[in-house]
Order: sequence, then structure tokens, then C-alpha cells
Amino acid sequence: MAIHPLIGHYPAELQAQVQQLIDSHQLGHHLRQRYPTEHGINNDSLLRDYVQQLKDQYLKKSPPLSKVVFDRRMHVVDNALGMHSSVSRVQGGKLKNKREIRISTLFKQCPEPLLQMICVHELAHLREQDHNKAFYRLCQHMLPDYHQLEFDTRLYLLQQEMAGKAIR
Repeated sequence: MAIHPLIGHYPAELQAQVQQLIDSHQLGHHLRQRYPTEHGINNDSLLRDYVQQLKDQYLKKSPPLSKVVFDRRMHVVDNALGMHSSVSRVQGGKLKNKREIRISTLFKQCPEPLLQMICVHELAHLREQDHNKAFYRLCQHMLPDYHQLEFDTRLYLLQQEMAGKAIR
């Protein structure tokens, strides 16, 4: 029984637990108990600094980022939680590679661990393009409870959708 595409690939027992939280109107309360405070990263400059600190800590030898921004046009369900891109251009006779990370503005007001999970996910794509075992190992290296935070981020999005916030 899939209750929502955001959690459709999780085991039926877990989906049933989430459905019980929804039916009892406790999903938001459950999330607020786990993550009582929001982060204070509310602009692109602070986001860039935040992502750069994570990159410097875990991916020092990875190529530099050209841009890190909150993107209000991003459709979370359609385009996942964030986006990374790498564009190669010839500039002055040299091939330059621009790397960007874009995160939905929906995450301007969320608990910091959830924002951190999204940033770690997008940074991991600097080394691993595909969502394979190496990718998830790298995510867990940077954030040991990555999988729990990914699940909780999906619950957060589900709660935001139920509260009438546009996530599509």
C-alpha cells in the first residue's frame, strides 16, 4: 500500500506507520519532536558558505563549485530535492567546467539536519554521478545517519504538502 510517491519504495510496514501518523494528525508533531528548530540559512550567500564548509571538510580535492543557490523555480517532486549541474564551456582557449548546486527554496525554513542531508547528497554527485553503492557510501561517510535523514526529509515534504505548501 503506497500512500505517496515520496515514500512508495519503503517497506509496507513503514508506510503503515506513516499512514497512522497521518490519520492521527501527528506527522507534524512527530517531526517537530525530532527536529525542534529550523536552520538560519536564509540566503544564497549563507547557503554557499554552508555547502563550502561541508565540501572543505569531506571533499577537499573535488573541483570547486561555481554557484550554490536556493532555487524558487525548482519543483521538488519532479526534480528531487536539489540539483547539481556541470557545464563545460570554452573560455579564452581553455575548457572550463562550471559546477552548480541548486536547492529548492522550500528548504529555507526546515530543520538544519534535513538541509545538511540535501547538501551532502548534492555534494556526493561531484564524485559519483549515479545513485549507486559508492554514492550512498560517500553520503554516509559525510553524514552517518544519511538514510534516516533522507527518510525524514521525505516525511517533511509529505507534511509540507499536506499543509498546503507547494512542493510540485
